[in-house]
Amino acid sequence: MRLALFALLAALPLPAIAQDAAIARLLDQVSPERLRATDTALVAFGTRSTFSDHAPPGRGVVAARDWLVAQFQAIAATSGGRMSVALDEYDQPADGRRVPRPVRISSVVATLRGDEPGGRTYVMSSHYDSRATDDSDGTADAPGADDNGSGTAAVLEAARLMAGTHPHATIVFATYDAEEQGLFGSAHHAQALRAAGVDVQGDLNNDIVGASVGDRGERNPNRVRIFSEALAEGAVPKRVNVLGNEEDSPSRELARYTRATGNAYVPGLEGELVFRADRFLRGGDHESFNAAGYPAIRFTEPVETFAHQHQNVRMEGGVQYGDLQRYMDFDYLARVTRYNIAVLAALAMGPGQPAHAYILTHELTNDTSLSWTPVAGAARYEVVRRLTTDADWTGSTDEKQAVSVTLPYSKDQWLFGVRAVDSAGHVGVVTFPEPKK
Repeated sequence: MRLALFALLAALPLPAIAQDAAIARLLDQVSPERLRATDTALVAFGTRSTFSDHAPPGRGVVAARDWLVAQFQAIAATSGGRMSVALDEYDQPADGRRVPRPVRISSVVATLRGDEPGGRTYVMSSHYDSRATDDSDGTADAPGADDNGSGTAAVLEAARLMAGTHPHATIVFATYDAEEQGLFGSAHHAQALRAAGVDVQGDLNNDIVGASVGDRGERNPNRVRIFSEALAEGAVPKRVNVLGNEEDSPSRELARYTRATGNAYVPGLEGELVFRADRFLRGGDHESFNAAGYPAIRFTEPVETFAHQHQNVRMEGGVQYGDLQRYMDFDYLARVTRYNIAVLAALAMGPGQPAHAYILTHELTNDTSLSWTPVAGAARYEVVRRLTTDADWTGSTDEKQAVSVTLPYSKDQWLFGVRAVDSAGHVGVVTFPEPKK
C-alpha cells in the first residue's frame, strides 16, 4: 500500500502557474515605443557618470537624476496618493581607488504602498549612472543606452503601469547612482532598509537587458539570464554541506519562482537560471541586497557585447565602440519588462512565504515529516520536492489548510520546500525547511 501511494505521489507534476487576468492586462500595456523614449532621454544627457556632477545644465548625472525624479513624480500623481518619491542621498568620501574625489551619491526611489499589515516589500531596481573607459571620467560621452538605460527604462515602465494597482505587498521602484564605482547607491539604500527593519522579500535587479544580439552577431531575442547567489549572507558552509541545501538560498528560491512565473506569463521569453551570484568575477546592485541579508536576483541579456560596454565612443580598427542606442532592441526590452512586471505583480498580489518551515527529526524514519507556520491570505499550501541532483522543483503535494504533513519520501534523497497559495491561485515563493527535533 505504501509503495502504491509513493508511486501515485511521484507521478504528480509541479502544478502550472495560474495566470491572473489583471496581471495579463498590465503586460499588454508595455510599450516598446515608451521604452525607447525613456532610453533616448537618458542617452541625451551625454554622460551619467557619477563624476559628471559639475557638468553644464542639461548634461550629466544631476540633470539625469532630476529628470528621473520628475518622471516618478508624474507617475506617483496617478497612484491615488499611494506612491511617494524620494532621493536616497549621502556624501561619498574619496577612497584613493575608484572614488578620486568626494562626491554626492543620489539614488531615486519610488515606493508604492501595499495594504498588507507588516510591510512585506519587493524591490525592482536598476542603476541609472553610466561610464566611459575610465570609470572616474565625468567629461567624456558615456551614453549608457544598454548599461544601464535599458534597466532604468524597464523600472520606469513598470512603475508607470503598476501605479494604479492595489498590491498587498509594498513595491519599491529604485534607480541607483554609482553602481559603476562599486555599488555605492544600492549599498546605501539596502543598508538603510535593513536598519529600518523593512521586510524585503526580494529584489529584481535589471542591468544590461536591452540588446538581443551577441558579440559574434548571434541573435538571442527569446532568452534572459537570471543570476542568483548560492550561499546567503551568514550561511555556515559546513551546515549547508550537511543539509545539502547549497542550491536553496532564499535568492535561489526567488530565481526559481521568477522563471516559473515569468515563463508562464511571457511565452516569448525564456528565463535561464544561472547558479552564480553574477557574471564571472563581476557584480551588480542585487548583491547589495544580498549583503544586507535580502533575497535578490539579476536579469541580464544572454550574451553581452563588450565593445559596447565600459568604452569611450570611438571607431577603432573598423570596430565601433561605445554603448550606443543603435544596438538596442526595444522589442526585446519590452519582453524583459513584461517578465519583470509579471513576477513583481504576482509576488505583490499573492501570499508571502511561510516564516518558518521545518523537517521534523525527532526520530529516524524513511518518511519525511514537515511543519510550517500559517501565512496571511493563504487558502492552501503546497509541499514541493525534487531529487538532490535536480536543479528545479519537479513535483508537489497539495496540503489544503494543513500546516504539517508526513510524506513517503526519504529526506536522504529528496529536498523539500513549502509555499502558500491564495484563493485566486497566486503562489508564493518557496521556503526551504530547517531541521527541528
